[in-house]
Amino acid sequence: MRLNELSPGSEAIIDHIEDRESGDPVAVRLRELGFVPGEPVTIIAQGPFGADPLAVKIGFTRFALRRAEASRIVLRTAA
Repeated sequence: MRLNELSPGSEAIIDHIEDRESGDPVAVRLRELGFVPGEPVTIIAQGPFGADPLAVKIGFTRFALRRAEASRIVLRTAA
């Protein structure tokens, strides 16, 4: 499952960030922001039109991500 497929209010654990190309700048930036394997992540809100962007909580920080960016984040279900 990918972050853009997670239901609002559901929690999952980041498995890995998928690079779309070698040195993918979006994937690199996501990792720099703290989207790393093992971190719990929650969708807290969605935009009104097409559910874009997504409001995402990781740790105590909230981010707004486009669905295209969120699709790079591969999840596993929370235990």
